[in-house]
Amino acid sequence: MPPRRRDRRRPRDPSPPPSDARAPPSASGIRLTLLAPVVVLVLVLAALGFSGRLSRSPPHPQTLQTTAHSVYERGLVKRDVSSLEILTEHTRVSEKRSQRQFPNPVLAYVTPWNSKGYDMAKLFSAKLTHISPVWYDLKSDRNVLVLEGEHNFDATWVSELQSNGSLVVPRVVLEAFPPVILLQKMQKAKAIDLIVSECSQFDIWLSVNRDKGYDGIVLESWSRWAVYGVLDDPEQRYMALQFVKQLGEALHSISSKSSNRHLELIYVIPAPRMQELSNQDFGPEDLLQLADSLDGFSLMTYDFSGPQNPGPSAPLKWVQHSLTLLSAEGSSPSRNHSRMIFLGINFYGNDFLLSRGSGGGAITGRDFVRLLEKYKPSLQWDEKSLEHFFIYSHEGVRHAVFFPTLMSLSVRLDEARSWGAGLSIWEIGQGLDYFFDVL
Repeated sequence: MPPRRRDRRRPRDPSPPPSDARAPPSASGIRLTLLAPVVVLVLVLAALGFSGRLSRSPPHPQTLQTTAHSVYERGLVKRDVSSLEILTEHTRVSEKRSQRQFPNPVLAYVTPWNSKGYDMAKLFSAKLTHISPVWYDLKSDRNVLVLEGEHNFDATWVSELQSNGSLVVPRVVLEAFPPVILLQKMQKAKAIDLIVSECSQFDIWLSVNRDKGYDGIVLESWSRWAVYGVLDDPEQRYMALQFVKQLGEALHSISSKSSNRHLELIYVIPAPRMQELSNQDFGPEDLLQLADSLDGFSLMTYDFSGPQNPGPSAPLKWVQHSLTLLSAEGSSPSRNHSRMIFLGINFYGNDFLLSRGSGGGAITGRDFVRLLEKYKPSLQWDEKSLEHFFIYSHEGVRHAVFFPTLMSLSVRLDEARSWGAGLSIWEIGQGLDYFFDVL
C-alpha cells in the first residue's frame, strides 16, 4: 500500500507540492525500473499535516543580483556541478528578465506561506503567462456552500501582474462533499456561480459584487473525488466530469477585463502512478471529454518519492510515461492535446532520512543553501532519473537530499518543449533565484 499522501495546502515551511501530493507507488514496475540504482546507492551509503487556516504572510521585497550573462552563457547548466559553484552563483540572475528561453505557456503557483513567491511573480512576470495564487477552498457545511479565501485577495498585486501581461488564475480546491454538488442540481449551479462570480460578475445567490477581475481559475478536485470513491462509479465519474465541463463553459461565456479573452479554466490532474491506468487516474478519455471546455491541464509530475521510499522527485522516464499515457496516440486524444498540458516542475526538494527508520520531507531553496554551506557535499548526477542528489550525515543519521538544479530543470524543459507542452511550477517562492534564467 502506498504511503499516506501529503497535504500540500497546509505544510510547514517549506511546503510540499501543489494539490494533494501523490505518495509513491508501492511496487509498480516503472518505479522499480527507475529507482533501483538509486535505492541500492542509498542502502550502500547508508506531509506533512497541518491544521488551522493560513493567510498570506507579509512580503519580503526581493533585491536581485543581476549580471549581463544568463546561466547558459555562464556555463552553469551542466551535470558536473559543485556546492561552491551553486553557493557562488545562485543569487545572480540575468539582467534580461523579460527574455524568455522557454516559448510555451508557463503557469506559476504562489502560496501564502511562502511570501517570496509574491515578489518573484512580479520580478519575472514577463516569463510567466499564468500566475496562480493558492487562495481558495470551496467547502460545504451540510447543504451550505462557502467559498473561503477572499481575505487573501491583493488588488494591487493582481493589477500589477495583469498590467505586465500575466493572467492571474487563482487556485480553487473543491473540498465540498461530492454528493452536494454532483447530485443536487441547485447546489451544482450555486457552486459554479460562486466560483465564476469571484472572477467577474454579480453573485445572484448573495446579492453582492464579488468581482476580483481574475482571468479565470485553476480547479483542483480529482484527488478529493478519488478519496470519496466518485471515480470508481461510472455514473458519478460522468457527473464529475460534467461539473468541470459546465464550469469551463460558464467561465468561457465571460470576457476577461485584462486580456480581452474569455475567462480560463485550468484543471489539476495527477500523473499516472503505474504502468496501467487505474480508476483513480486521470486518463486520455477523461482529457478528451474535457478538452473542448477547458484551457489546460496542470499535470503533477513531481513528488514521485516520499519518506518511506527516498528517491528523485520527478524521474524523466516517469514524466515521459505520463505524457505518453495522456496523449495516447492511436487511441482517443491526438498528440495535439499535449499542447494543453502544463507539465509539472518542482522548485522544491526533499531531505530524506536513510537510517533510524524513515522520515524527512520537503525543503526550499533556503534550506538547500544552508545544507550546502554546512556540509559542503559532493553532488552526484543520477543517470536514471536525471536529477542531482547528495548524501550527508547529521548526529549519526544519514540523509539523502534531492533538489532541482539548472541541469535537471533544463532537461525537463526540453522534454516539455518536444511535446509542445507548457510548464506548471510548484512553486516559485521555493526555488533558487537563478532558476528563472532557464524559463
